[in-house]
Amino acid sequence: MEVVALLLSVLSRTLEIYSLILLVRVLLSWFPNLDWGNPLLATVSSITDPYLNAFRGLIPPLGGLDLSAILAFLALNLSQQLLGSASMSLMAGGL
Repeated sequence: MEVVALLLSVLSRTLEIYSLILLVRVLLSWFPNLDWGNPLLATVSSITDPYLNAFRGLIPPLGGLDLSAILAFLALNLSQQLLGSASMSLMAGGL
């Protein structure tokens, strides 16, 4: 059980880090003159765009405003909380 709890905890932490990268990506999208050919920006984009694109198909832009990132953050946050809760439950049950 400890191994599963540890794995869930690591996955939860990974999602937390991914949330921060996603936040950076969304904030950078507010600056239209950025060079997305820059290796650092291209890496951030290649890591986050596939995930965001899944939600862009669900919520079309409204008046030029892309609201899909909100749904993406909610889904990521929910997954992170579920993994963290499951990890804590397993750790508490093992004591």
